[in-house]
Amino acid sequence: MSNNDIKNIRLDHSVILDWVEEGSTVLELGCGGGDLMYLLSQRKKANVSGLEIDETSIFTCVSRGLSVSHQDIDEGLSEYADRAFDYVIINQCLQEVRKPHVALSEAVRVGKKAIVGFPNFAHYQTRIQLAFKGVAPVTPSLPYEWYDTPNLHFLSIKDFTGYCSKNNFSIEKRAFLGKTKLVHFWPNLLADSALFKISRKI
Repeated sequence: MSNNDIKNIRLDHSVILDWVEEGSTVLELGCGGGDLMYLLSQRKKANVSGLEIDETSIFTCVSRGLSVSHQDIDEGLSEYADRAFDYVIINQCLQEVRKPHVALSEAVRVGKKAIVGFPNFAHYQTRIQLAFKGVAPVTPSLPYEWYDTPNLHFLSIKDFTGYCSKNNFSIEKRAFLGKTKLVHFWPNLLADSALFKISRKI
């Protein structure tokens, strides 16, 4: 990987790279064109594989030498054994699946840990657009108009932490992201997106 590639790593990908240990086994759900999987394989020597429903993205993964299966996350992960992977990653696609509870429950079953990333719908820009303009918000982390958005669910950081508490998930790490740097204060108001490392309580 070139120095230029390293400089251009997305902030969320940089955090995930920091969280994943060298040589880990990783399954990414909704892996897209495989950017994160490629980084993990190159930088952490991880044994990576992915699931993706979009055929164009699958072809991109294959062209990069990545292992990917054509599968709908909403159908579950029944072909995988409990704790089959060190990590299952769901990054920036949780809000797009029809059954997020199924996806999360399966992620913490199949993975010893799960890393979950999503846009924060409670960001102050979305609040302003809803409260004062009376329109569905369009922000850098939620860039779609209401009529062409792939997003089916809109959650905040507080929503997700409450969900974890209710469903017996341990939050082991968390990171709150702005456009170019981490957010350390009032994340539910100021963070564009969030990342959590979670596991099921034993």
